Amino acid sequence: MNQLTQKLKDGKMQVLEVPTPVLGEGMVLVCNYYSVISAGTESSTVTAARKSLIGKAKERPQQVKQALDVLVQQGPVQTYRAVMKKLDAWSPLGYSCSGEVIDVASDVIEFAIGDFVACGGLSAAHAEIVAVPVNLCVKLNIREKLNVNAEGLSDSDKYLKAAAYNTLGAIAMQGVRQADLRLGEACAVIGLGLIGQLTSLLLKAGGIRVVGIDVDEKIVRIAGEHCVDLALARHEGSIEERIASFTNGIGVDAVIITAGTDSLDPINFAGLICRKKGKVVIVGNIPTGFDRDPHYYRKELDLRMSCSYGPGRYDSYYEEKGFDYPVAYVRWSENRNMEAFQELIFSGRINLDYLTTHEFKLEEAPQAYDIILQKKEPYLGILIRYDTAKSFKRERIVIRPSVGAAKVGIAFIGAGSYAQSHLLPNLKGLKDIALISVMTSRGTTSRSVAERFGFEFCTSDVKDILADNGKDLVPDRVGNDNRINTVFIATRHDSHAGYVLKALEARKHVFVEKPLCLTKEELESISAVYQNNALHLLVGFNRRFSPLSVMVKDKFGDGPMSLIYRINAGKIPQDSWIQDMTTGGGRIIGEVCHFIDLLSFINGSLPVAVYAQALPEPYHLNDTLTITLTFANGSIGTISYFANGPKNLPKEYIEIYSAGTTAIIRDFKELEIYGSTSTKRKKLLSQDKGQKRMVQSFVNAILQGGKAPIAFNDIYIVTLTTFKILESLRTGQSVKISN
Repeated sequence: MNQLTQKLKDGKMQVLEVPTPVLGEGMVLVCNYYSVISAGTESSTVTAARKSLIGKAKERPQQVKQALDVLVQQGPVQTYRAVMKKLDAWSPLGYSCSGEVIDVASDVIEFAIGDFVACGGLSAAHAEIVAVPVNLCVKLNIREKLNVNAEGLSDSDKYLKAAAYNTLGAIAMQGVRQADLRLGEACAVIGLGLIGQLTSLLLKAGGIRVVGIDVDEKIVRIAGEHCVDLALARHEGSIEERIASFTNGIGVDAVIITAGTDSLDPINFAGLICRKKGKVVIVGNIPTGFDRDPHYYRKELDLRMSCSYGPGRYDSYYEEKGFDYPVAYVRWSENRNMEAFQELIFSGRINLDYLTTHEFKLEEAPQAYDIILQKKEPYLGILIRYDTAKSFKRERIVIRPSVGAAKVGIAFIGAGSYAQSHLLPNLKGLKDIALISVMTSRGTTSRSVAERFGFEFCTSDVKDILADNGKDLVPDRVGNDNRINTVFIATRHDSHAGYVLKALEARKHVFVEKPLCLTKEELESISAVYQNNALHLLVGFNRRFSPLSVMVKDKFGDGPMSLIYRINAGKIPQDSWIQDMTTGGGRIIGEVCHFIDLLSFINGSLPVAVYAQALPEPYHLNDTLTITLTFANGSIGTISYFANGPKNLPKEYIEIYSAGTTAIIRDFKELEIYGSTSTKRKKLLSQDKGQKRMVQSFVNAILQGGKAPIAFNDIYIVTLTTFKILESLRTGQSVKISN
């Protein structure tokens, strides 16, 4: 399929062939008919992309700070990789569209194939096919509107064009709801671009008297003809008097600011024209450092922010998992705002026909952005039109010619930040390997990764990767697929176990980023399948491969020892997918497994008992805790995993005590070994947590047919221990570990 994309590095815009998006749980697959360009939001994105690196840095100071933090902690190589991952990637554009459902996930009951829908959110991009969560999608009842009018345009097509404004309409509607106006009151709308025009239309439909204000006289004139009662150019000398006259000297009851500017004029002017105890609602991107006196203070004005489409926005449980809010407690969620907007369109109470000033085919879309950025001509709504007669099927996108057979044919399922920074770069230059296929949930990411790292093709069909060595291949695909014998899995945690099982059953070697799985049942299923396969399975426990860890292991050997591992883990918000037990497994399963594995490696034996205590906190995240481990050889270890420390404290600190000798590892940059008569120190140029040696060891084990880099029993017990830690926290008791 084709999708409009751009690169942040140089702002290059291109209609690119990418794999269709993966249809995840709770999603619908939609063939787009129309999408709308949001001139304000999207032009800012494109403008920033076309700036120099210095200009980009000024636009995104927070991201610059993050890059500097990576530089301090991980060194220049990882910083460069992290920055280039962002700059070199093809990024999607667009977030408001309409079309026809062509597939639904197995758990979706609200929609069916053939439904017409309007979609919102970042996945509702300028693309021929989009995959959208159910709460960001509303059904359009236009099957009965199939008649053709005098111009040869079917009513259904007319309504699909209007429906494409769905997201922008919901944004405008949430701003109107925040203003909380009553029938007959007056509202000023500052900024009469697309959102401002929609806001004005909604206000008039609700019986509100509307004053429209903008710096552009042409836009003011259009608003005066279609959606406002009093249209005013901001620079008019008598503007205050005209508003006072319009409101009988009271002032407007509310002001909704939909402008986007660096100026303080909109918010200060809003305070001037608003009545006492009125409301000022900010929808647009403006600064809020307003003058306190005289207006905001003396009038006791109520300043409100309007959050995008409404309640549910930025809530992963609502948007990604499809959980709805009860109507009795949240009357207007973002989905219900979208529904209400569509109802106003289909009932005829608002007419959007005049808003569409331009219409482009998808392949012509870059020209639309030239109109916006270069201001070549007046514009309001710009629609992208799609070829709906085109048939679609999931097809691989070939990036480069096949290089023939290799001993290790590699495919990636998932290729996010970690894979692009720590896995794929460390495969570069290895002999007897071939990067064949990559699949991610988003087609633009798949294409970006395939181009950047030299994969032969990208895909959205897991069958292209997990076909059973030729048995399950589509006939015309045999030439490529039967060379894949190794799969790297770097998806979100909840999908790890399923992909591992499928890959093992298809007789593929498997590298899976931690954790191996999220439940004891999944662990037992993997164990049962693995025991019947002569395959390599490695979990990304990289720290044991760090050169400093290996030096400590060589120095101490196996035997009873005391170990202390302190992790300044840092805070992760409670609504992050990592903290979600069903998606990320929480931080014990998701990350503490690393530290259990390293202590097991250093002392040469596995845990046999565990006791854990967590610091009480409001969300019960269990991410500030102390874990005491007893090992089979008598060693004892303590893991102090703390999420409540300062950011400037190095993350990891390890002490090992045995037979009069102590070793200290500081953040995998420095090692000190204290003996009875001497002290040895080793300092690396940059942090090395062992990812390169881990990847190379895995590939070499496949090439040479040797032992697995980590024995499966070690992986099994370490994973099991994370489940036992949770059991200890629940019971308050020490828990035995046994397989």
